[in-house]
Amino acid sequence: MQKKKIIFHQDNAPAHKSVLAMGKLRDMHYELLEHPSYSPDLAPSDFYPFPKLKLFLAGQRYSSNQEAIAAVKGYFADLTKNHYRDGIMVLEHRWNKCISFKGDYVEK
Repeated sequence: MQKKKIIFHQDNAPAHKSVLAMGKLRDMHYELLEHPSYSPDLAPSDFYPFPKLKLFLAGQRYSSNQEAIAAVKGYFADLTKNHYRDGIMVLEHRWNKCISFKGDYVEK
């Protein structure tokens, strides 16, 4: 791990920018990829895995939290490695677009 450079991406949520969280990232020698202010386009969870999960869950009814948790775990277990790779590639595209427009970019 010491030979590999790890870039960590997070949004600007207060909990993520806390002294404790930032200290842990420094301790682990992660490089932080800054998240431009007001750029929800770059939050991976907002644009890649969760909209598809919402579609998967749409119209479903679960009789317990455990049943809902099992459905979500099953959904993620069935995803291929390519699904996650594709999400990172889309993030790279959005990041470059956001940079080229100096942060004035919102995916509609």
